Amino acid sequence: MITEPANIPTHVAVIMDGNGRWARARGKPRNAGHRAGVRAVRATVEAAAERGISYLTLFAFSSENWRRPEQEVSGLMGLFVEALRREVAELHRNNVRLRFIGAREQLSNGLQHRIKAAEDKTAGNTGLVLNVAVAFGGRWDIVNAAQTVAARVARGELAPDDIDEADVAKSLQLGECPDPDLLIRTGGEQRISNFLLWNIAYAELWFTDVLWPDFDKQHFDAALAAFGAKQRRYGHTGEQVEAAKC
Repeated sequence: MITEPANIPTHVAVIMDGNGRWARARGKPRNAGHRAGVRAVRATVEAAAERGISYLTLFAFSSENWRRPEQEVSGLMGLFVEALRREVAELHRNNVRLRFIGAREQLSNGLQHRIKAAEDKTAGNTGLVLNVAVAFGGRWDIVNAAQTVAARVARGELAPDDIDEADVAKSLQLGECPDPDLLIRTGGEQRISNFLLWNIAYAELWFTDVLWPDFDKQHFDAALAAFGAKQRRYGHTGEQVEAAKC
């Protein structure tokens, strides 16, 4: 089922969780789950584009994921390189603009080069904006934005008393994008895991027990349907929201 266009969120963010458990249940190594998860990424990107969503942000690798076993991290980095090599041309053909957010300086030079090339290739596309968060943490993002604002103050471009939410927001990694309307997390956990802490202040949260490699367009549509049934109040009463529609 696809929700009505009026109920479609502008920006959807996804915490893709459950690859390791999916692999373990099948007696496979964790990286087999990560490879299987690529199919779910493809299906979700297709679904977002087909349903008229403007922005999709995927949490691919957190700043905390560097603590995982070296073999798993190495496998993930290799998978990123492979996915960029295979998927970018198709994304470009489908008018998708690809952007990466996170501390990319922590990545290998080769991966940084491929990321830059993918962004440059798709920079002129006008369809879905696909943000991929790699080596990303919400607290890091806020600290990085605070440093950017502080540098403006030091240069005399901004007075401390004039700093407002807009100054911080536009200095965040998603400063070019509207905040997510909907956050989806797969895998059964119900937490944010240091993802987009500033940006999801008013996002609707949708959790599912489905492990990420099993997530498909039907599950995506279920999340959209749940979003469409919400009354988004932003601090107002329900009566005020309804009155504003008249």
